[in-house]
Amino acid sequence: MAGITLWVAIWWFTEAVHLAVTALIPFLFIPLLNIGEARVVAQQYSDSIIFLFLGGFMIAFAIEKYELHRRIALKVLSIVGHNPKSVLFGVMLSTYLISNWISNTATTMMLFGAVLALISEMEKHISKNQQKFAAAMLLALAYSATIGGMATPVGTPPNMFFFKEYLKNFPDMHDLNFLKWAAIGFPLSFAFLIGTYFVLSKYFLKEVNAQPLEKNFFKTSYLSLGKVSYEQKVIFIVFGACVLLWFSREDLIFDSFTIKGWKNIFPNIKAIDDGSVAIAAALCLFLIPSKLNKGEALLVWEDAKKIRYDIILLFGSGFALAYGFEQSGLSDWLAFRLVFMKHVPTVLLIAGICVIVTIISEFASNIASIQLCIPIMISLQKEIHVHPLLLMMPATFAASLGFMLPVATAANTIVFGTQRIFIKDMLKVGLVLDAMGILIITLFTYFYLR
Repeated sequence: MAGITLWVAIWWFTEAVHLAVTALIPFLFIPLLNIGEARVVAQQYSDSIIFLFLGGFMIAFAIEKYELHRRIALKVLSIVGHNPKSVLFGVMLSTYLISNWISNTATTMMLFGAVLALISEMEKHISKNQQKFAAAMLLALAYSATIGGMATPVGTPPNMFFFKEYLKNFPDMHDLNFLKWAAIGFPLSFAFLIGTYFVLSKYFLKEVNAQPLEKNFFKTSYLSLGKVSYEQKVIFIVFGACVLLWFSREDLIFDSFTIKGWKNIFPNIKAIDDGSVAIAAALCLFLIPSKLNKGEALLVWEDAKKIRYDIILLFGSGFALAYGFEQSGLSDWLAFRLVFMKHVPTVLLIAGICVIVTIISEFASNIASIQLCIPIMISLQKEIHVHPLLLMMPATFAASLGFMLPVATAANTIVFGTQRIFIKDMLKVGLVLDAMGILIITLFTYFYLR
């Protein structure tokens, strides 16, 4: 199992072949080497969390198809300002809010065109250092999408993977649901967003000379979109209902009373999960008719063909590796070698985990990073006897800390492809943000979860 994992890790890090090709290795070799049955390994590639990803992407396609994302972004920008610093913050805030619910890559792609148009418009008013303004805006888009994904369990694939593995391995804990994640994810990620804004603003915008846009520039741009269309209204309602159902599925437990979640209406409370909600919302979009495209629904299968099926295989390979770690006993073997860490103060243990996962995530995808680390965290917890969330949650947040290299995240790759960002700038700013992220994650998780 260690050999299989090393093979997968090397091909992930070097991208010797496409990530989706690498994702097939566990399915073939775990049964071939008599670690587990092919039937059971195959089940890991069809976990319900994959349907959460599918449903979320279909909702994202609908939002993009009818330009609801552009309306949301311009609305936020019309509120926050008309000079480089306020525009930067507006882009970051709107990206962050959308990325709370939609994958980081999808959010970046959805807002990419709008941000490029925004840069082009602002450059007409900038007399010095146009390149620095463009770099600040593009990095703000990528970084805010990554940071926004930390806030909710559905914001980014590592969160979903952690959620599934935690509930599977610690079913009796009853101390983690959508709302409880958000209780730490939102303040942690928003504090990180504010810190990132100040870093980008200080590094890129201090020498940018610009004439402020007219006060009502973005308001006028928003009004030029016209009235909210029927399609946009319906998609917003479906999306809002989906988010509400995600938040209210689990029981909300307070000191003196409990608000029952809607899962209790089912005889088997485990019958429905967040993936079911996402697919139900997507199904509605395939059934509700569109007024703009007569004879069609809001979504048609041609839209769904854009889904990243390679990411689905990547998800499955991670679950398969986790299964192999457990089935072969590799997790316990590794944890035993790390047992010396039981004597390390908890805060330093959390910080050390964050540093290691962050380094890995700079060279591998965030989902690959957390897939390699979570099984070890589970076994380590059994050896050193601390609450599993103190190990697993910081590692999950840290998997999103890939800010230095263009290949660290898909969002980084997208904006770096514009050739308007110098690699030296990305390395310098990314190093500062990685360090800031490690510090914020360590402090938030230590004081909140302890």
